[in-house]
Amino acid sequence: MGNGFFDEGDARLVVGIGSVLVDIIVPTSDAFVGRSGVPKGGMVYFDADTIQQVLERADGEAQVVPGGAACNTILGVASLGGTTRFLGKRGQDEFGHLFENDLNRCRVDPFLVKAPTPTGRVLSLITPDTQRTMLTYLGASAEMTPEEIPENAFEGAAIALVEGYLVYNRDLFLVALEQARAAGARIVLDLASFTVVEENKAFLTDIVREYVHILVANEDEAAVFTGCQDETAALEALADMADLAVLKLGARGSRIAADGKVHAIAPAGVDDVVDTTGAGDLWAAGFLYGLVQGLSLEMCGRLASACGYEVCRVMGASVPEEAWQRIRREIV
Repeated sequence: MGNGFFDEGDARLVVGIGSVLVDIIVPTSDAFVGRSGVPKGGMVYFDADTIQQVLERADGEAQVVPGGAACNTILGVASLGGTTRFLGKRGQDEFGHLFENDLNRCRVDPFLVKAPTPTGRVLSLITPDTQRTMLTYLGASAEMTPEEIPENAFEGAAIALVEGYLVYNRDLFLVALEQARAAGARIVLDLASFTVVEENKAFLTDIVREYVHILVANEDEAAVFTGCQDETAALEALADMADLAVLKLGARGSRIAADGKVHAIAPAGVDDVVDTTGAGDLWAAGFLYGLVQGLSLEMCGRLASACGYEVCRVMGASVPEEAWQRIRREIV
């Protein structure tokens, strides 16, 4: 049984465009977070030097992995065996090389513009309660221009994943949407965060109605975007704007709405949660991989839940191979 969106023989390439960010993940104490200058659980923009100074004072061992919402999703699709491409802008520094090398290692086709500006980075301070506090430097990723999107960037794409955070670079955002539509790709937008929605609600509403086929949101984002506090009403409102709507509910699972029908997806697990970094991004990876493979929407949701759960069992958004093996068994 298919999903009504992709059938056998259709294109299966998933292309993502978003911020090139390296995640620096450090387990630390509440006291250290209190001295960092960032409210616990929050995100504040800093310059690269300040982030480095905080990192040097941190008491935990740092783990450095490629990051950024769209990139996390694309790496996840590739790790499941999907065909992928990622567009973004990096610096010509150690972090930039690390980022591109990891894309190549995971068999992601890298369409990366190189800049003299340092590569963006996020220092994530993880406290014992698994909450993350983020110090962010966008670096080169914030400087990408519409002219730097290659003409063939979305060629052959079944799905184009446009990172919600790109709304702050509106010219780039709009050109990416236009090129993806011209290439015949189905466009996926993840609303990114409720603060992004609050600050750009009218613009995003127009964008969704004009371009978006698949709309993904968590409960906070959906409430702000639709004005509905009730989950059922919020999902209905999302589904009125796009062909397929997803409402992510964290530990309570998710809901998928398409063709007037709602599919309730149970969580894959709630135990052994260490860090929720990348949970939504990896959920999307499983869902989009299943979708382009022609799996049923229920199966896409189960696969998505497995990916979202497994990334919560490790520090950061990089899922180990043994976990991918468990996830792949969901497909069989």
